[in-house]
Amino acid sequence: MQDSESRYKVLDRDMMKYMAIIPMVIGHAIAWINLMQHPDDRLALYLLPTRLMVIAGLSLFCPPVMFFFIADGYKYTRDRKKYALRLFIFACITQPFDWLIFKPIYGWWISNVIFTLFFGLLAIIAWESGLKLWQRVLLVILCTAATALISSDWIVFGVLFILTLHIFRDRPRARLAVYTSLILVHTLLNLTDLGKVPTHKLLIYMLVMFSAFMAAYFCMTTFYNGKKGRHPVFAKWFFYVLYPTHYLMIYIIKLCIGKPG
Repeated sequence: MQDSESRYKVLDRDMMKYMAIIPMVIGHAIAWINLMQHPDDRLALYLLPTRLMVIAGLSLFCPPVMFFFIADGYKYTRDRKKYALRLFIFACITQPFDWLIFKPIYGWWISNVIFTLFFGLLAIIAWESGLKLWQRVLLVILCTAATALISSDWIVFGVLFILTLHIFRDRPRARLAVYTSLILVHTLLNLTDLGKVPTHKLLIYMLVMFSAFMAAYFCMTTFYNGKKGRHPVFAKWFFYVLYPTHYLMIYIIKLCIGKPG
């Protein structure tokens, strides 16, 4: 049975990340350019034709892959403090590029997803510390609250996903149950937009969101073999540099396109 399962584990860490960033970059380009063209409408995603909205929604395959690798990184990294510091530094580097796109829509009090990854890692470190249970829970709550305080992407939920993937690493059924519950709650929160956008588009987007998250989960648990790629050092820095760079690329494309109509 184990041999049968292992034959499906054909994707290493870098393959998984490359597979995740392709829909991310394409989806972000579609969604963010559209949002920058309609800065007064925070629900501008639903102004897109349905097919483009679906393509933009497929970018949601990427976040759970990155959440998974934060949990995975905690287990395999040689120096967790350096790992946390590296995440924090690149979150700070990325932030000005985030403001380029989102400051006109949301203002200055908005932060990029790498801050969420950083606090997710801190939450794992806190959970695995030798402190008493109530102290560990309090630290996890503080890490989660920090994402709300700075309005980082995947606010609150990102830390919960990361911690869930870590805590239930060796309990796949429980991990799947908790993970599915979290994504259901996150998806259903979109129902607050009922009446503000076309209902059929809202339901389609919610279905895409749920499907993308579940597809990422099954790819990570079924096909990921736990190994590094062939060029791990290059890949590590490539992914760090790509994130702020893709903000800049999308902003430049928006400048070239100009306003619609």
